[in-house]
Amino acid sequence: MGLIFLFFGAPWTSEQVSQAGNSPSGVEKKPVAIPERPAKKPVSIKIGDLNLDSAHSVDRFVLERAGGSIIVESSLDPGLQKYIIGLLQNSKTLKAAVVVLRPDDGRVLAMVSYDKEGNDESLCLKADFPAASLFKIVSAAAALENAGFTPEQTVYFEGYKHTLYKRQLKQNKGRHASKVSFKRAFGSSINPVFGKLGIYDLGQKVMADSAEKFFFNRSIPFDFPVSKSIVKVPDDDFGLAEISSGFNKDTVISPLHAALLASAVANNGVMMKPWLVKRVLKQDGEVLYQRSPEEMSHSISKETAEGLKILMKETVLHGTCRKSFRRLRRKKAFKGVELGAKTGTINDRTDQFKYDWVTAYVLPPGGAKGFCIAVLGVHGDKLGVRAGHLGRYIINYYLSS
Repeated sequence: MGLIFLFFGAPWTSEQVSQAGNSPSGVEKKPVAIPERPAKKPVSIKIGDLNLDSAHSVDRFVLERAGGSIIVESSLDPGLQKYIIGLLQNSKTLKAAVVVLRPDDGRVLAMVSYDKEGNDESLCLKADFPAASLFKIVSAAAALENAGFTPEQTVYFEGYKHTLYKRQLKQNKGRHASKVSFKRAFGSSINPVFGKLGIYDLGQKVMADSAEKFFFNRSIPFDFPVSKSIVKVPDDDFGLAEISSGFNKDTVISPLHAALLASAVANNGVMMKPWLVKRVLKQDGEVLYQRSPEEMSHSISKETAEGLKILMKETVLHGTCRKSFRRLRRKKAFKGVELGAKTGTINDRTDQFKYDWVTAYVLPPGGAKGFCIAVLGVHGDKLGVRAGHLGRYIINYYLSS
C-alpha cells in the first residue's frame, strides 16, 4: 500500500508499504519556488528537508536552509488528513483519491492519494479519469442559466435511465415515455434526459462555453501543477448527447477539479482559487509569504447556483446518493446541515477497471464554514468501498470532530 499527498509540487510519501515491492525511502531534493506574490522576495525551499515520517499529521513544517530555518504553514487539517489516510488504506480499492476544500476561500483541508501498488504519484492532481456523470453538473448549469430550465420542470425519456442509445434521443412525449422532474432526472442521473438536453436545448457552443466557465480546458492555478481537465464538445447530435450526459470516456477530470465543481455551487456560483500553502516565515516571525484568497471564475449566477443546489440535494434525498448518505442524514451532528452531491460511475476503455466518483458540498447551519469533498475510487474485478460510502465516512468524521 502507498499513500501520497503533495506539498509544493513534490510528493510526500507516508507509510510507504507496497505490495509490489519496497517504496523509495525519501524524496529527491530539489528547489521549488513558493508560488503567488511573495511578501518580500521569492523563497526557495528543498522538499527533501521535510520530515516525511510526520508530514501527514502536522500542518507546520520547519525547513533547514543555508542561513537559517524557515517555517512553512499549510492549510491541511492534520486530524482529517490522518483519518482519510487510514480510511483509504482499508478501502480495498486499487486506487483512490480524496480532496477536501473550503468553497468560500479555496483552502485545501485534505488531499490524499492511495495506490495499492505503492506508486508514488498524486492522483489528486491528475486529470486521467473519466468525469462520467459529474459532467451533468455542467450540463444542468447550462440548462438552468441558458435554456430557461427549472428544477421542477417536467422532462421525458424512453428506455432505461442509465443507457444512451440513439433511439432514446427522439423528442417523444407519447404514452411510452416516462416523465420526471428535471431535479429527479439529475438526482437519478438519467442519461437520455441529459442527452436530449445537449441536442435540442443547448447545442455545441453553449455546452463548450459552460464547460470553460467551470474551468475545463483551462489550467487551474494552484501551488503546484494540476493537469488540465479536458472536454471536447462535438457538433453532431449523438456526440453532443454523449458529452452532455457524461456517458463517454473522453471527458477527463482531476479529483481536485471535481471538488471545485461542487465548490462553485456551494459558493453562489464563484469558484475560488485552491491553495495549500498558507504562510512562510523566518524563525524570528518575519513573514516571507502570506496567502490571500482569490476568485478564479464566476462560473454561474447566484440564481443558477441555487437551482443546482436543489438538484444536488435531490441526489442525496432520492437519487444516487440516497443509500450511501442515508445514515449520515439521521445523525444529530447533521441536523440543519445542507448537503448536495453528484455521483459518477464508468468503466475504463478496456472494461478492466471501474471508476467511481462522488463530489459533494456540506453547509452547516448558523453561518459555520462549509466544505466540499471529491472522492475517486478505482476498482478491479472486486469492488472496494464505494466512493459514496467513503465520502459519507469523511463527512461524518469532519462534522463530528
